[in-house]
Amino acid sequence: MYARHSLVWLTADGWRAAGAAAPEHAGVLARWQAADWPLVSRRRDDDAGDDELCLGLALPPDPASGAKLRIALRAPAAQVARSTPPLSLKAVLATAPEKWRRQLALLNDDSVGLSLRVYGSLALQTLTGQAYLQPSSDIDILFYPATAQQLRSGLALLSTFGATLPLDGEIVFPNGEAVAWKEWRAAVQHPAHVLAKGSGAVRLAPLESLLATLRSE
Repeated sequence: MYARHSLVWLTADGWRAAGAAAPEHAGVLARWQAADWPLVSRRRDDDAGDDELCLGLALPPDPASGAKLRIALRAPAAQVARSTPPLSLKAVLATAPEKWRRQLALLNDDSVGLSLRVYGSLALQTLTGQAYLQPSSDIDILFYPATAQQLRSGLALLSTFGATLPLDGEIVFPNGEAVAWKEWRAAVQHPAHVLAKGSGAVRLAPLESLLATLRSE
């Protein structure tokens, strides 16, 4: 099973299987395949088979309306050519707008000690060269704490840089469930359940159940 936001490249047979259920998007899929651009792993549909991957393809915003077309696809797991985790923060620096680069470079500094990855508009613009970013776009960050200390450090870091950058995104816990980091920060101040997104389901989870997945310090 592939984690949400993983990048997935299909074989030719995989593209044929994915396109069979979306003939209205045949032109888009053919262009994506020809360019060797990846699809993105998404949460599994309830009726997906054990041998199926649930994938997504998001087009750039329409220049006139700003509307965003997202295409949900499925493909046999056996027809994956390769896959990678989401792009590293370092990988998107050159694509980021000039006004963000200095702060993102500081956020990417090795001394920070956290693995940060990027999904969403900035990642897709980096991968495809198409114009995904809009004036209102966020920078969608994933971070993966292994300990409670890393969780605290990551939240402090994102909160600090979030004062000057439009940061958004998720904390990915060791069990694979993800929580919006802004929601987690608010829940810590006023203890409550948070919305935890897994590869197959979404649940309201108490903070303690997610903290329990972290290693002892």
